[in-house]
Amino acid sequence: MKYEYWLAQMEGISEKKKRALRKELGSAKAVYNIEEKNICEFPFINENERKKILSAKKIPFEKEYEKMIKKGIEFVPWFLEKYPKRLRDIDSPPYAIYVKGNLPKETDVAVAIVGARQCTPYGEHMALLYGEALARAGAVVVSGMARGIDSAGQRGALNGGGRTYGVLGCGVDVCYPKENRGLYMDMQKEGGVISEQLPGNKPLPYYFPARNRIISALSDYVLVMEAKEKSGSLITADQALEQGKDVYALPGPVTSPFSQGCHRLIAQGAGILLSPEELLDEINLCRMKAGQIYNKNQKELESEDDLVYSCLGFTPKGLEQISLETGLPAREVLQKLFLLQMQGTVKEISKNYYIRIC
Repeated sequence: MKYEYWLAQMEGISEKKKRALRKELGSAKAVYNIEEKNICEFPFINENERKKILSAKKIPFEKEYEKMIKKGIEFVPWFLEKYPKRLRDIDSPPYAIYVKGNLPKETDVAVAIVGARQCTPYGEHMALLYGEALARAGAVVVSGMARGIDSAGQRGALNGGGRTYGVLGCGVDVCYPKENRGLYMDMQKEGGVISEQLPGNKPLPYYFPARNRIISALSDYVLVMEAKEKSGSLITADQALEQGKDVYALPGPVTSPFSQGCHRLIAQGAGILLSPEELLDEINLCRMKAGQIYNKNQKELESEDDLVYSCLGFTPKGLEQISLETGLPAREVLQKLFLLQMQGTVKEISKNYYIRIC
């Protein structure tokens, strides 16, 4: 596998041509051992690329490969069965990815939550809310672990007892931004950290647009929570559409620059995020991933309990409003809510404000 690492980290050769070379010769080791005169046999390799291959053979790489293994970083080249099929199927898949933790399962329903780094409290709250609701419904959350919307959505997923995967614009052994150290460590236990960049690579501006295609590739749906008119999140949305994925956007105040990108997506036909409950219903997530739990809980509820439960959604609702909508006295509503919390179907998120959690 060390020769695969050598080919993966080679600079100056496109990922597509690396794969083509390996297919022609059968292995990365055969590419490494190829004689200079034989490189010219491949018409898709030009003179400059031939020189790059010859130069790369002179660079020692074994120690770096061993160092990577000692750090607990998993190296996953494109031809391994473990390499995500979702990623392999895009136009420009990485030759290899580096992983700390785990990769998403092919059977997972994966939802990307992306948006502005300098988000508003509204955007951060909604990202947290959607992340938690999706996780409780059985989905995994994918994002870039950036400050702001990304990390809020991923923290929400962890709060919901789910898994989340961070795609970095640096090496997987580099925590960026530094203040997300706790999230970075938690994700390796409940999900994973993924990158196409070599371990040790620092975050550079041109790495991030490239990593966005991986975020969208690993996801079935992409949610843009807040984005300016020109935003990296819109790049992710564009790539998702090119990959045939559904894109949703969160509406906000028309005067907010952080909502302009979202409104532009909605005008172009993106789905509108009105509430986590409506999103889950639209993508059939509750029935698809958590139906057995949901149906079991429903059968256990008595009629009045069911009435209170049905009144709730994934947007917080106050005791007074619940009492008004159900026609039950507030004291009786509180008793029902207490029982529902004991069953694990309802959560009090602040004093006398409740949400449904499955």
